[in-house]
Amino acid sequence: MYIEVNGIQLYYEKTGQGKPVILVHGNSENHGIFDVLTKQLLNEYCVYAVDSRDHGRSSRVKQLHYDDMAEDIAAFIDKLQLQGAILYGFSDGGIIGLMIASRHPGLLSRLVISGANLNVKGVKPVFNAITWLVYAITRNKKFKLMLKEPDIKDEELSKINIPTLVLAGSRDMIKEEHTMHIAEQIPGSTLRLLEGETHSSYVVHSEKLYDIIRPFIEDDNAAVILTCIITMMETR
Repeated sequence: MYIEVNGIQLYYEKTGQGKPVILVHGNSENHGIFDVLTKQLLNEYCVYAVDSRDHGRSSRVKQLHYDDMAEDIAAFIDKLQLQGAILYGFSDGGIIGLMIASRHPGLLSRLVISGANLNVKGVKPVFNAITWLVYAITRNKKFKLMLKEPDIKDEELSKINIPTLVLAGSRDMIKEEHTMHIAEQIPGSTLRLLEGETHSSYVVHSEKLYDIIRPFIEDDNAAVILTCIITMMETR
């Protein structure tokens, strides 16, 4: 399906029923990386797997910036009336998730990110070098994006007021101390460093991710039920 936001067309696939879960992929990927996770979620959740701008089947653009990508997803949520959705973002999708949660309070109810970074310094030098080499050969704007952005400040992270799960692999391309810093700056966040996993080994077409995030997003359902019970008791 397609939806127009911010003057472009975003492609997405909707499956399942229940509380909305939005899945946002990484750089140079598309919604298809979540094929396994989507099948595992669809019996309990309504899953929206989105192609970011200039990725997959979504519109091509001349320039690519994380700010625009984040605003696309925020507009996507608004237009489909998905306020209170859970968002899982991998790599670039995690960056987008952090931006949305900090800049659009109330739009999400829960956030899960994995392999995200706040700036270029958060990426291990060897991976930065590889990205520079690939960009020098291809001049692909997706790789240029990773070399120039993002630039998320600690003050922005401190504004995130929803339950947040921060994930990374022990062999991730993101520095471990950088991931720990992200978790430290988000009030009340939960950090999990996954032993033996790389940047994408537990995410892309993987059965592992569901078991990792399910307890966290299930807690959201429990919180909703508890809130309803408390509200009912208070009104009696």
